[in-house]
Amino acid sequence: METTGDDPTAEPVHETSWSANLEGPEHAADRDLMVEESLDAVAATAPGTHVNLVTHGDHGHPSTYLHVELRAAFDDVTVEYVDRCGCGGHVTRVHR
Repeated sequence: METTGDDPTAEPVHETSWSANLEGPEHAADRDLMVEESLDAVAATAPGTHVNLVTHGDHGHPSTYLHVELRAAFDDVTVEYVDRCGCGGHVTRVHR
């Protein structure tokens, strides 16, 4: 989702690699929200860069629910599981 300047609420496109923190209590309570915000984060990532999606550990390993959604939504991504965080979450790197 690229910004055109017309919509002040639109997410900016990240021109460098970055991380999206999806470990808040709202993410623990709502896996659909976490998936939706993961998709938004990937859409806001410029081609040639990546986003690290740090997902809440309460939902288990992201390969069981998130990786399929990412690959279905974007045909130009590489999805890679990185590691489990010390806080219990999981890191998935998505290359655009």
